[in-house]
Amino acid sequence: MSTGAVDPQVVERMERTCTRATTGEELFAALSYEVNKVVPFDGSMWFGVDPATVLAVAPARFEALDDGYCQTFWEGEFHEPDVALYRDLARQPIPAAGLREVTADRPLLSSRYRHFVTPQGYDDELRVAFRSGENTWALAALYREKGRRRFSQDEVALIAGLSGIVGAAFRTRVATGSVASPLWTSPGLMIFDASNILVSANAEANRWLEEIYGTAPDGTETWRELLPDGSPNDLRSAIPLLPLLARARAVAAGVDDGPARLRLRDRNGRWLVFHASCLTGGPADGTVTVVVESAKSTDVAPIIIEAYGLSPRERDVVRAIARGLSTPDIASELFLSAHTVRFYIKSVFEKVGVSTRGELVAKLFADHYSDAMHSTAVHIH
Repeated sequence: MSTGAVDPQVVERMERTCTRATTGEELFAALSYEVNKVVPFDGSMWFGVDPATVLAVAPARFEALDDGYCQTFWEGEFHEPDVALYRDLARQPIPAAGLREVTADRPLLSSRYRHFVTPQGYDDELRVAFRSGENTWALAALYREKGRRRFSQDEVALIAGLSGIVGAAFRTRVATGSVASPLWTSPGLMIFDASNILVSANAEANRWLEEIYGTAPDGTETWRELLPDGSPNDLRSAIPLLPLLARARAVAAGVDDGPARLRLRDRNGRWLVFHASCLTGGPADGTVTVVVESAKSTDVAPIIIEAYGLSPRERDVVRAIARGLSTPDIASELFLSAHTVRFYIKSVFEKVGVSTRGELVAKLFADHYSDAMHSTAVHIH
């Protein structure tokens, strides 16, 4: 199946939508409205991802989906062999697929159909990875109720044809942040049991949870007030923790090669890094430890470099500049002429929007700790 040509009017509306939205939440809301005009659906999910791991981060939007199936969804994504998994769509030539189409109208072959789609009253699913360059920056799934026609090849092709527009919009959002300093230098430590209940957390983790999620689930008390006394808290519907926990268990079980690592921004735009590891054997089987800490420049720079769409050779030049190498030194190290190096530097300056090497290093390694892109999910029922 080819993605084919998308109606120019649809493309224009989508590009206008991506340009006008000021936050990730607004972008998903507007996209949902516009997509529903050309590919009608009854329920949907939309969320951003870390392009290195394709793990879900905020912003996220869920329409007419039951929160109670969130854990089922993510466990199936990492532990069940199935069709059109997001990690597969992220690297396939056509980044979209209809569930009934890829199962030759035998959807019961899909574990996801049996355990996630039909229990919520739906009968077909259309998935898409929104890609820009070599990376995926956001994901979506559309659902149709029983009794409605399945998603057609033309509809799948239309959504696939919009992948680059939406992917570029999210990539641009990552590349247009501002400066904000990390709050703490000490890492936070959290321990989740096999049911994804947070059973223990240190004081630093409590502070990080406040920065990421705000108030606790009851809407009145903060995480810092609830957790020190050891009270367990249920984060089974939380993004990004739930997919991260599922990935950690899949890595431990040998069904996924990881990494169980995630970069994201808190509500104030600060870059954080999560590391998850699954404990196995004995009473601890299925327990996952999660470390969260302020992202270092070396953590953030790769995602920012991807966001600016630099070519592999341009990335090599940027890394050399960051190490303080001169043009002749870069030429010698990369086996290029000085003229070619200058050409790459000029191209990088144009893409990043700077005019000096100092500005370039600051932009890529220091100026991306604030952005409204990542916040808590919006649920529409």
